[in-house]
Amino acid sequence: MNKNVKGLIMQLQHFSVNDGEGIRTTIFMAGCPLRCKWCCNPESWFMETNKYVKEMSIEEIIKEINRYTIFYRYSKGGLTYSGGEPTFQTNFLRNMVNAFYNYGIHQSIETSGYFNWSDVEDIFQKLDFIFVDIKHFDSNKHRELAGVSNERILDNIKSIGKLNKEVVIRIPFIKDVNDSEQNITNTAKFVYDNVPKGKIELLPYHSLGNYKYDELGIGEYKSTFITPSREDLKRAKDIINSYNVETIEFK
Repeated sequence: MNKNVKGLIMQLQHFSVNDGEGIRTTIFMAGCPLRCKWCCNPESWFMETNKYVKEMSIEEIIKEINRYTIFYRYSKGGLTYSGGEPTFQTNFLRNMVNAFYNYGIHQSIETSGYFNWSDVEDIFQKLDFIFVDIKHFDSNKHRELAGVSNERILDNIKSIGKLNKEVVIRIPFIKDVNDSEQNITNTAKFVYDNVPKGKIELLPYHSLGNYKYDELGIGEYKSTFITPSREDLKRAKDIINSYNVETIEFK
């Protein structure tokens, strides 16, 4: 573990309650191999400092995090690595995880699942909780929506399932995109078969990050989708539960 290693950070979001149990700090890391059409953090596409992205060292992050450890301890919270795709900066992530592992702080990750498992297995071994997306179960539609197919992602989820850790599969839930009964059924079956402790969280589409596209000069990539209704969410949850997979919400 090298505290002098530096990486690109978008934000350290303290007192986060949507990214795991308890009070947490979410570390938003720059860099992502996907180009999801609904991305709310398009600043993560740029591996350079700008209005949204700054360089920080492990030591600087440790000093910042140390101010909040009392809140983690009493709320059973901790850190969540997010992005972008945290594994895109593999060495930087590894050094952070090793540092906070030594401090005994609970660590979670929010990942697209798009990485080479052999490059990150040692990192995942030290994490306590894993969020991983299945954006669409159909590989061709996944490529159309996110820029890459999902075969590698599904294989990595199988590997994650063998770690015997708490895992939540997240579906960015978008009306008329991935909310069909067939897609939800296929995803639920896959989770039941491959992730022993797996639960599913549905994340309804929102457009809160759309203003960033114009500010970054990439307004042509901005897309508008439809947010599902409460009835749509209930229907999908009922399908998931019918395959003996628990649904969960962090909010």
